[in-house]
Amino acid sequence: MAQPNTAWDDHPEPLALASAPVPEYGSGSLADLLPTLAAGLGVPDMSATITELTPADRNCVFLIDGLGWEQLRAHPDDAPFMTSLLATSRGGTGRPLTAGYPATTATSLASVGTGLPPGAHGLPGYTVRNPDTGELMNQLRWQPWTPPGPWQPYPTVFQLAHAAGVHAAQVSSPTFENTPLTKVALSGGTFLGRLSGEDRMDLAAKQLAAGDRSLVYTYFAEVDGAGHRFGVDSDAWRGQLMYADRLVQRLAEQLPPGSALYVTADHGMIDVPFDEQHRIDFDEDWELSAGVALLGGEGRARHVYAVPGAANDVLTCWREVLGEQFWVASRDEAIAAGWFGPRIDERVYGRIGDVVAAARDDVLLIASEREPKESAMVGNHGSMTPAEQLVPLLEVRS
Repeated sequence: MAQPNTAWDDHPEPLALASAPVPEYGSGSLADLLPTLAAGLGVPDMSATITELTPADRNCVFLIDGLGWEQLRAHPDDAPFMTSLLATSRGGTGRPLTAGYPATTATSLASVGTGLPPGAHGLPGYTVRNPDTGELMNQLRWQPWTPPGPWQPYPTVFQLAHAAGVHAAQVSSPTFENTPLTKVALSGGTFLGRLSGEDRMDLAAKQLAAGDRSLVYTYFAEVDGAGHRFGVDSDAWRGQLMYADRLVQRLAEQLPPGSALYVTADHGMIDVPFDEQHRIDFDEDWELSAGVALLGGEGRARHVYAVPGAANDVLTCWREVLGEQFWVASRDEAIAAGWFGPRIDERVYGRIGDVVAAARDDVLLIASEREPKESAMVGNHGSMTPAEQLVPLLEVRS
């Protein structure tokens, strides 16, 4: 539990907001990937903003949930095939992409599928306030249920590609076929559900070959799941990485002519120790909870919604208590700094916290009572540090 601060002058200045490494929206973020590929396929109104990529007639994006750039580079023996492709990342520059803020699954998948940054697509966190109801909305589990269309009204790149005559398909777990998140982020063309990773790879290759121009997406979740439960230093995590590596190779070996396979991820991950120094409990901290109506986001990327009239006091307090370890910004400061992209749609503005806190150090702001499952996770993500923010864009061409 954080101790009361008796005097501001007793503590160093809080982290400067300008020191936060803002994602490369518009040139090298996940939101730029599908528009770049679609532009190469001749889809109208799409721009090739990742200029390092060369167009291909058939494009497949394989997203491995939770496989950050730094974690991949740290485990060459567990992922020999993907390691051999590191030099191909981002069009042969050997550089990663940035996920976008926050670096979390719902936000990143929406960025991938819509080709828009979070401030436009409107999924700017794990949980955010719904301005219409005043409730926290979990955008991964879509609870409480909210009409998907008004929440995210833009067409996906798959829908635009399909309308332009491109063969578009998603090959994933059948579990995801009818979820609201899939509807708002990844729908368009044909959804094909397969349970096993091998079946997904085989079917993705067939879908690539099904059109003269193709845009195919496939997905593997278990690296992320093992990281949350056991940590990225665990045997369980390394085992899932080994399996994912074999899946990538299996797909790469089946690519039809004129294809480009891109292997990427939605975020990286870090392990956070289980002690009071690294895990600050909001539910037991009277200072941090004072004036707070709702706590959103997740442990490393918080949205803080103040009671009416208390926003400035909450911002001051959070900077005093957390400002040496978190970048702590007001809503307008975070928007002006570009954390959520170059523009914020009006419908999205109130979903962002009155205060936004992004972890720089290896710390979590947990909520043990209101978020018991999330607070017990070993591996975590969400913020703008390289371990969380940087993702690969490995390339295989045929």
